[in-house]
Amino acid sequence: MTTQRWRWIPNALTFLRIMMIVPFAAALLATEYRLALVIFFLASATDAIDGFLARHFDWRTRLGAIADPLADKALLITAYLMLTLTGVLPPWLFGLVLGRDLVIVGGGLAFHYGVGRFDLQPSIPGKLNTLIQILVALAIMVLLAGLPMPSWVLDAGILLVAVSAVFSGGHYIAVWSLRAWRIKRQ
Repeated sequence: MTTQRWRWIPNALTFLRIMMIVPFAAALLATEYRLALVIFFLASATDAIDGFLARHFDWRTRLGAIADPLADKALLITAYLMLTLTGVLPPWLFGLVLGRDLVIVGGGLAFHYGVGRFDLQPSIPGKLNTLIQILVALAIMVLLAGLPMPSWVLDAGILLVAVSAVFSGGHYIAVWSLRAWRIKRQ
């Protein structure tokens, strides 16, 4: 099939998104929030396009399945890190966001090596947490860029991200602990 020769495009877009992380971080660190927003939107566009192409033309690859969510997570963690380093967000929030992800990865590795094969499927609370993190980071950047956004989004966003991170992290721990207990009991 002729479309198969183009199956590299989704992975190329994912790696382009990874390459955008450094200029995105630099823009946030330099408090160039409008530039950071442009880069963020371009990165989001590459994510949408590569996802569409991979699904529509069945150009899915193992590399893409691993690199795509890692690129998304790296971009999001970078946003929270830079907003913390510039004093916009409190350090405890970044610790919570990063800690949640590390607990999930650590728990997955512990499950994989101590119990059995671990195929993490994102949960609804996990997907909701990611959506909240994205929307809050975006709203804060819009606010900092001087674009129309109510100032209360900063405090409300911090609270919302904290609550969703704790809830979704706890949900993953509970679900996978129960699964491990059931497997070990058999």
